[in-house]
Amino acid sequence: MAEEESKNFSAELSEKGGIENKGFAQNEVLNEKECNASLQEEIPETCTVGISSAAVQSQDCEVLKPFAGMPKEVLLKFSGQARYRVTREILFWLIIASTPVLVGATIAIVAVSPKCLSWWQASPIYQIYPRSFKDTNKDGNGDLKGIQEKLDHIVYLNIKTIWITSVYKSPLKDFGYGVEDFRDVDAMFGTMSDFENLIAAIHDKGLKVIMDLIPNHTSDKHSWFQLSRNRTGKYADYYIWHDCAHTDGTITPPNNWVSVYGNSSWQYDEVRKQCYFHQFGKEQPDLNFRNSAVQEEIHDIIKFWLGKGIDGFSINAVKFLLEATHLRNEPQVNKSHNPESISAYSELYHDYTTTQVGMHDIIRSFRHTMDKFSTEPGRYRFMGTEANQQENIEATMMYYGTSFVQESDFPFNFYLINMENLSGNSIFETVSLWMKNMPKGKWPNWAVGDPSTSRIASRIGKEYTNVINMLLLTLPGTSTTYYGEEIGMENIASENVTFPEKSPMQWNGNLHAGFSEGNTSWLPVNPDYQNVNVEVQKTQPNSTLNLYRELNLLRNNELPIHRGWMCYIWNDSNVFVYLRELDGLDTVFIMVLNFGQESIIDLKAVVSELPSEATIRLSTNFSNTGKVVNTKTIKTEKGEGIILEYKTRKTVHTMEAFQVKCFVAEKACYSSALNILYMHC
Repeated sequence: MAEEESKNFSAELSEKGGIENKGFAQNEVLNEKECNASLQEEIPETCTVGISSAAVQSQDCEVLKPFAGMPKEVLLKFSGQARYRVTREILFWLIIASTPVLVGATIAIVAVSPKCLSWWQASPIYQIYPRSFKDTNKDGNGDLKGIQEKLDHIVYLNIKTIWITSVYKSPLKDFGYGVEDFRDVDAMFGTMSDFENLIAAIHDKGLKVIMDLIPNHTSDKHSWFQLSRNRTGKYADYYIWHDCAHTDGTITPPNNWVSVYGNSSWQYDEVRKQCYFHQFGKEQPDLNFRNSAVQEEIHDIIKFWLGKGIDGFSINAVKFLLEATHLRNEPQVNKSHNPESISAYSELYHDYTTTQVGMHDIIRSFRHTMDKFSTEPGRYRFMGTEANQQENIEATMMYYGTSFVQESDFPFNFYLINMENLSGNSIFETVSLWMKNMPKGKWPNWAVGDPSTSRIASRIGKEYTNVINMLLLTLPGTSTTYYGEEIGMENIASENVTFPEKSPMQWNGNLHAGFSEGNTSWLPVNPDYQNVNVEVQKTQPNSTLNLYRELNLLRNNELPIHRGWMCYIWNDSNVFVYLRELDGLDTVFIMVLNFGQESIIDLKAVVSELPSEATIRLSTNFSNTGKVVNTKTIKTEKGEGIILEYKTRKTVHTMEAFQVKCFVAEKACYSSALNILYMHC
C-alpha cells in the first residue's frame, strides 16, 4: 500500500513540475501553509506547484534556492543519530592525526630534496655581439630590433638565456667598452624604447637576458671625466690622477706600469696638467674605486638596469678595479732587459695593478645590491665575472666567493679558449684543471669562443667544430655559445679587418647573408655564407646546426647529462672519454670525443663492469646514430664524437678506481618509486 502511494506521489510531482530527491521533494516555489506544517512533522510534505508562471504568482509561497536540501530541523534530527555522529568523530580525529604526518612528510621531502637548478644553470647561454647579429634599418650595423626579430632562432636552439654584449652609448674606440653614458643606449643600436621592447619580447618567450657591465673605466668623453679634468666638485677624485713630469713634449710617468694594449698606462692631460691612469686604451681612463662615491655610482647603474628588467650582468675586467696606492714599479719578468725599453704588458708581473686587497669586497657589494632584486620567485639576478686569470687558477676560483659569502655565480671560464693546442690529453687537462680546483658545491661553466677570440673553426680547424660543440653541451655546468658557432662560422679572411671573429651572422644565402638589406655591412660577410647559414642548415639533417639543437635537447631531457656525475674514463693524444650518470637511474652515457686522428679504444678494458654492447645515442655523423657497437672496439674518425648509451645499476663513481676521477656540482639522486630527486643518497 505504501509503495503504491509513493508511486502516486511521484507521478503527481512529475505532472506538476516538482523534483524528487531521495525522499524529499524540492521545487522553486513552496506553499506557505505546507511550509508551516513542515515544521511540526518529522518529514515535510511536498509543496507541488505547476510550471506555469500564472500558477506560481497565484500562490503565496516562499521562494527557495533550487535543491536547497532538507530543512534545518530535519538535518539536526539526523545528525544526532549515532551512525552519523560516530562517522564525523572518526573523520575528525583522522584529520587531526594525519596533519603532523603530512607536515612531517613535507619537511622531510624538502630536507632531502636537492636544490632546484636556477635558470642560469638550466640552459646554455647564447652570446650576441649586437653590431653583427641583425640589421633592420639598412645602415649596415646590427641593432636591438634585429635581436628581437631573431628571437625565434634562440628558441629553436633550445636555449633559454641571451647575453648581449655592450650596447651603452660610446665613441666605439674599443668596440663599445669605453662607455660615454652608462644609462643610455648607443644610437647605432636604437633607443631606450627599443631596449625596453626587446626585454619585454625576450621575457614573453620565456627567455632570460644578461648584459655587460664595465665598471673599471669609462670613455674620456664621459661627463664624469670632463668634470674631473676640470677638478669640479666631487668629480675631481673620480679618476686616478698623479703628477708627472712634462717637458718639451716628453712625459715622464710616475712609474713603469704598462697598459694591456702596450706602452705606458699613464696619459698626460693638458686641461688638468696631470697624468691619468688607464689599464686599457688612453681613451679609457680608470675610475678611482677607492672613492666611495664612485662605488655608489656603479651601484646606482646596476639598480637602473635591473629596474629595466634585465636578469643579470657579466661584469668585465674586475681584476683591474683597484691599484696599489704606493705606485711602486712592477717587477720585470726578465730582469736583464733594460727597464727603459719595457713597453709590452707581458714584460711585467702585475703585482700592483691587478687583484688588490679590497677588490673582492667591491664584487661582494655588487652581489649584495643584485640580491635586493632577487627576492621575487623566479626573478633571481645572475652575476658572472670576467676575470681571465689564466695564469692563476686559484685566483680565478676566488671569484666564486666562499661557503658563507657569495660573489659571482661563476667566473667565466676561458681556459678552453686559451688552450694552445688541441688533443685528447689537452682537453682532459683543461677540463680537469677547472673541476678539481672549483670549490665544493659551486657550478662550472665553459666557453670556446667570444668577441675577442678567433672562432673555433678557424682556430682549431672546422673538422673539429662539431666535436667541440658536443664537448661543450655534455660537460657538467653552463656553457656559453658565441653567436654563429652553432652553424660553424669561420673568421673572415681579410688583412684589413682587425677582429675577423666579429663578422656578420649568416642567416641565409641572400645578399649580405641576410644580415642586412642595405647596400653594405660594417664588416664583410664571410664568402662561405652560401653554404654556411641558418636557413640551409635547417634543411640538412647532418648539419652543424641540427647537431647543436639535438645535443641541447639531449641535455635538457636526460637527467644524467643535465645534473649527474662526470667521471673521466680515458684520454690520450686522440680521444677524451668521460661518463655521465645519476644515482637511481640505470641509464648511463659515455662521450667518446676525438680531437686527433682516427682511433680505436677498448672501453671494457678500462671499465670492466661495462656491458659488452652499447647504443650510439647521438653522433657527429648522424648516420651512426642508433647503431649498436662493441665496447671492446670503439672506433672514432678524426673530429668525430659519439654519445654511447647503456643500462646498468652499477655506478662508476662509487668504484674505488674512479672515485678521484669523478665530480658532481649539485649532487642529486633519483627515486623511481616516487619519481623525485633527493639529496642524501
